[in-house]
Amino acid sequence: MLRFENLSKRYGDRVVFTGLNHDSTAGCIALNDESGTGKSTLLAILAGALTADTGDVWIGGHSLNAAPAAAKSLLTYVPEDCMPSPDCAGRDYLQRVAAARNATVSDATLALADRFGLTPHLEKRFEQMSFGTRKKFFLTSAVLGETRVLIADEPVGGLDAAARAVLVDLFTTLGQTRTVFFSSYDEAFTEACAAARISFADLAQRG
Repeated sequence: MLRFENLSKRYGDRVVFTGLNHDSTAGCIALNDESGTGKSTLLAILAGALTADTGDVWIGGHSLNAAPAAAKSLLTYVPEDCMPSPDCAGRDYLQRVAAARNATVSDATLALADRFGLTPHLEKRFEQMSFGTRKKFFLTSAVLGETRVLIADEPVGGLDAAARAVLVDLFTTLGQTRTVFFSSYDEAFTEACAAARISFADLAQRG
């Protein structure tokens, strides 16, 4: 469901990473590495938000280089700070994502939003929301449509204990049929999701 080959990225003279490879089917995968190693950069490349210097990414068999629209239609991306646009309301955001995926905001989606504590925030604009509330809307959108891959950058950041428990349930459920690829410093969360741990050293050895 998620595959990438020979990914490299540099900024000027600084090499962020080079020659990364991975191929996964369903399940939860946690990228555990030290701060400053390029985790956010890699996840943004996997989501098509940044362009790699070399290599390609396939989402559900679709190349981000050759067929970006098809690849992104099968993907949910949760960046560390989630701000689609300041004046977008929570309910409108979910409806926009659903429309892009030829889906609807179902009762099940609203039930997940309620479990995350989002019901009082559905009509609020993103600029009025806390960091954690914005993230929970993005995480809720993962159940919209027939996506195959969820990429999340530090998904537990800004979440309280109750929301973390909901997220563990969401990730383990999605991981039964999809690839859930996330970065996290939180070892307890990684263990609760029964996620396989990988590092940049692992990815560089799979070529």
